[in-house]
Amino acid sequence: MNSNTLESRGFTQEQETLVVNSWNVMKKNSGELGLKFFLKIFEIAPSAQNLFSFLRDSKVPLEQNPKLKPHAMSVFLMTCESAVQLRKAGKVTVRESNLKKLGATHFRTGVANEHFEVTKFALLETIKEAVPEMWSPAMKSAWGEAYDQLVDAIKSEMKPSS
Repeated sequence: MNSNTLESRGFTQEQETLVVNSWNVMKKNSGELGLKFFLKIFEIAPSAQNLFSFLRDSKVPLEQNPKLKPHAMSVFLMTCESAVQLRKAGKVTVRESNLKKLGATHFRTGVANEHFEVTKFALLETIKEAVPEMWSPAMKSAWGEAYDQLVDAIKSEMKPSS
């Protein structure tokens, strides 16, 4: 049944291959790419910085903030690992406890739909720049679908933590 659910969501074997192949290239550089990804988010939506307690009162340039790079890398890794597992697992694979925590955190900090849209755009741009020779409309669509499914999973947990 799972494969049918995924097929209807449009995550095909071809899309999985595109995601996996590009992730294999990007993986070794995930620290730098994660930082790039977040700097793009803040370039597009500077106010998004207010969602992060460690950035709010920071006096150093973004790329020098000691907490930004590790945070950016973990988000980028989680997003990409989730995309790679999507077809095999039949669903977004972020440990349920983490998903609940992610949902609660995004709820508490006031993350809105437009933040997810900006993040998607920044993610796709980051991947496009990381693997320009592999980039194609099909790859953009594959990563976009994987991201959308992750966001749906996070949004389903966006409620006050009990």
